Amino acid sequence: GRRKNSMDIKIRTATVEDAEKLLEIYAYYIKNTAVTFEYEVPSVEEFRERISHILEHYPYLVAENKGEIIGYSYAGRFHPRAAFGWDVEMTVYLKQKVRRAGVGRQLYALMEEVLREQGVVRAISLIVKPEDEYSDYNSIQFHEKMGYRYAGELKDCGYKFHRWYTLVYMDKQIGVTQENMPPVRDFAAVREKFGL
Repeated sequence: GRRKNSMDIKIRTATVEDAEKLLEIYAYYIKNTAVTFEYEVPSVEEFRERISHILEHYPYLVAENKGEIIGYSYAGRFHPRAAFGWDVEMTVYLKQKVRRAGVGRQLYALMEEVLREQGVVRAISLIVKPEDEYSDYNSIQFHEKMGYRYAGELKDCGYKFHRWYTLVYMDKQIGVTQENMPPVRDFAAVREKFGL
């Protein structure tokens, strides 16, 4: 399950010990962008809890270059209602200096393989519509390249930096729909197959 390119990227499962480093990456986006609708940087403790909560059911992966964490990706349940059980919401964040280096693509490709093996059918991404310097982070183009399609938008649903932002929904079918759906398996049940 190891992926490599010129940067010598290794992808592994996140642990709660990674919280501080991951929070450093994420904090930039909270403070300087509208990419996330969070206002305040969470505590390391809170971030540890988020990581362990995700890992109870879904993959949470970090990308390292020569031992340095340069990005991370995870999936979470899209909606708590039972019928949404086969849908996940995707998240990816990269260190500023590594954007557009193919790291996001590698993280997403592996995430989708793992999720497919778990039995997930649909991956959904909520993206802030690029309208200003706080919101233009190439995410729509990235998702298009990864095979996601435009699925609609919620106009002016997020308020940050005294401005209103529109959320774009993009989605990709990664699993097969059938009449008798087996339940989605936990990440723990499939991770060894991917060396994670």
